[in-house]
Amino acid sequence: MPELITPTPRLHSSWLAAREEWGLDAPMDGGGLGYDDDVDTPEGFAAWAERLQRYGDRTVPVDHGRVHATYWWIAEGDTYLGAIDLRHYLNGFLLDAGGHIGYGVRPSARRRGLATWALSGVLHEARVLGMDRVLLTCDPDNEASVRTIEHNGGVLEDVRETLIGPKRRYWINL
Repeated sequence: MPELITPTPRLHSSWLAAREEWGLDAPMDGGGLGYDDDVDTPEGFAAWAERLQRYGDRTVPVDHGRVHATYWWIAEGDTYLGAIDLRHYLNGFLLDAGGHIGYGVRPSARRRGLATWALSGVLHEARVLGMDRVLLTCDPDNEASVRTIEHNGGVLEDVRETLIGPKRRYWINL
């Protein structure tokens, strides 16, 4: 049975296997991975997982260009299946192209409804934080994400050109 868990060093080997499935240069949406994060060594991975946990603490300043966000990993036992994050507020870039919530499911775990399930759980967490509505975006040709967002109540606002290419922008009222 899948669960949403706090990022943890114990899933290091499974996370590395998931990265191999995605490809080393592919973005692992919702994971919070920066280009300079050392995730190959156990020590670097543990430090990264700890940093992800700190991003949710609004009393701790975040790195330049980031916003406070809570990260969860989608896991089944000791298997990393994907990630989802809830950004507590939006900066200009996120309002235009990124949204409040990002998620990604490793290729071998797709088509099981995990993204839809995880998004539903994180929408509950957004309500707990006092959010009234959340913005989600996806590429126009990402039919799986369109279905995930719309299944969770997403209403299309527009499709626009952004700094990272065209994006479908959805709002979900909470």
